[in-house]
Amino acid sequence: MDEDERQIRQQLMLHEALVQAMDRRDEVFHEIEDSQDMDEAIRRVGQLLGLDEHGSRAVLDMQAGTFTRDRRQAIASFAEELRSRLPDRR
Repeated sequence: MDEDERQIRQQLMLHEALVQAMDRRDEVFHEIEDSQDMDEAIRRVGQLLGLDEHGSRAVLDMQAGTFTRDRRQAIASFAEELRSRLPDRR
């Protein structure tokens, strides 16, 4: 895998994580609310969504205003664009 493909895959993973968090916002907010601290929130969100620490931090770094339908659509569209730039192999 070349460097460009690696970067595309990393960006795609993050954008897919954000879309997933938006689709499951109630569950995500519940896990965050029930967490004692940021480390626990990172772990709990990661477990809920199947994310690594980097993906969990990206979700937790989102501002509430990002959860609008138009922002979700923009992020999902960008994820699809990234996906289309990858070779067929996964």
